[in-house]
Amino acid sequence: MSSMLSEAVSSRKRALNGDAPMTCTLVLGGARSGKSAYAEKLAIASGKEVVYIATATGGDQEMNARITRHRHDRPASWITVEEPLELAKVINHWTTRERVILVDCLTLWLTNTLFKEGEDTPAVGAISLSPAFTRRRAELLEVIGKSNRDHSVGCVILVSNEVGMGIVPLGAASRCFVDEAGRLHQAIAALCDRAVLVVAGLPLALKEPEC
Repeated sequence: MSSMLSEAVSSRKRALNGDAPMTCTLVLGGARSGKSAYAEKLAIASGKEVVYIATATGGDQEMNARITRHRHDRPASWITVEEPLELAKVINHWTTRERVILVDCLTLWLTNTLFKEGEDTPAVGAISLSPAFTRRRAELLEVIGKSNRDHSVGCVILVSNEVGMGIVPLGAASRCFVDEAGRLHQAIAALCDRAVLVVAGLPLALKEPEC
């Protein structure tokens, strides 16, 4: 029994340190929790070509500066693809057995697609999700499920902010965002082999691949 426990602990450490075989992974955490750094460590440890999919858009000077800084901080060998909306299509286009896809992050993508200008968006007193949002979400879940079922098409690491652990936000649109983020995380975690919560730079395994 002790040897089984020791092997289980060792397996957990390998998974958290990025030494286990790559699987589809959801990395959750709060702001400045270290989730992106941990996800990048997993991508590097894979030894595969990394395709980094950035979902951020520059809405103001501060956000533009953040995007520029992140571009410079990423390894020069990584392929960077900036796509704020059609995430599933980009993942499907770039994924191969020789690559790992790193998406950072899902909550920015969720914001982009929930509140896309020119489409029906959640509004106070009248919450309705646009057909475009419903389509993009369904397509994303489909491509994640495909990647996890068939590892020959590549593995995906998805970073997202855990936003549902504080007080209930004021305003129907904000509450809709928190609800949809929670639903999206649950759906993706169910599809992924691995889910990790990062707090203060420390990873906590929520779900690990079955032996």
